Amino acid sequence: MKNIKKIVSVIVLLCSIVAVSSGLPQDNKLPNDIVVGLNTGNAKVLSSYFNQNVELVVLDNDNVYSKAQAQQIVSNFFNKFPPVVENAFSVIHNSGKADAKSVIGKLKTEKGDFRVYFLLKKSSGKEYIHQLRIEQQ
Repeated sequence: MKNIKKIVSVIVLLCSIVAVSSGLPQDNKLPNDIVVGLNTGNAKVLSSYFNQNVELVVLDNDNVYSKAQAQQIVSNFFNKFPPVVENAFSVIHNSGKADAKSVIGKLKTEKGDFRVYFLLKKSSGKEYIHQLRIEQQ
């Protein structure tokens, strides 16, 4: 009878540990260069995180583009809508797991605010942007 109580106690303890650890937040920190690229309007820095093909929705551009094409489209966007001087980009929501995360943020530009969404996936130890949306609010 004592052995059964011990076994039940161990099982309850293990289940509690699993339940608590599964609720712990994942490391959802963004690579600093992505934030810098959005804050400064630097498409080259931002595109260093683009996957070889990127699903891009920026104003009238809505397609899957090569990394080079996507960089040019984002560069054109930043030329038309330069970010404000300080802290132009702020994260509103950041979720996901260690190998994939989605981020929703707000980008303040000199000509209005935009909602930014991107999907990051980890491959070979580096995170890549697979999808980027910049939409006027």
